[in-house]
Amino acid sequence: MNLQEKSQEVRRVFDELDVETKAFLEASKLTCIPGCGFCCSNPKVNASVLEFLPLAFDLYDKGKAEKALEMLESKDEESFCIIYKSMSLDNTKGFCSDYTNRGLICRLFSSSSRKNKEGKKEIITCKKIKEGKKSEFEAASKSINEDLPIPLNSGIYNQLYNIDFQLTAQQLPINQAIKKAIEVVLTYKFYTENQEPEASENF
Repeated sequence: MNLQEKSQEVRRVFDELDVETKAFLEASKLTCIPGCGFCCSNPKVNASVLEFLPLAFDLYDKGKAEKALEMLESKDEESFCIIYKSMSLDNTKGFCSDYTNRGLICRLFSSSSRKNKEGKKEIITCKKIKEGKKSEFEAASKSINEDLPIPLNSGIYNQLYNIDFQLTAQQLPINQAIKKAIEVVLTYKFYTENQEPEASENF
């Protein structure tokens, strides 16, 4: 697969995941608290380059890749995700400005599970949801080990590993992952769009 095809495969995984997470959230009522951006404002969120290929290709197609790259160059390790738009002084209130192209980590949080040492499923979510929606959380925690379907975190990451291990294996601070994704796409586009067709006598 070329880079564009890999991006399309990532999009396919995301689309299928969105169907599963939507069903889980509707059944469990464990949706994020409206307006909360506490997790998005955390600069220590890590992600892979591969999961941001769809965002990078979309920025390129819209002519915004270079501008985004310039913005990322000015960010340091304490900066939160560039597509998160803060609406409060402490940055804990806000919204994702490109929800369609958010990364896998953003899609899985609060709507996926992991296995604990006993082999039971645990919902991956935040303290605010655990406390603010305590009864829903407790009910869902029980139901996912009975009959309530929920995406398994490791299973989704394995799907990305199968698309491109190298672009998935390294987990980087989220802005670095986005930056590298844009750089990879710009390099790919440069070479594919500037390739001259070989002369007929070379065949």
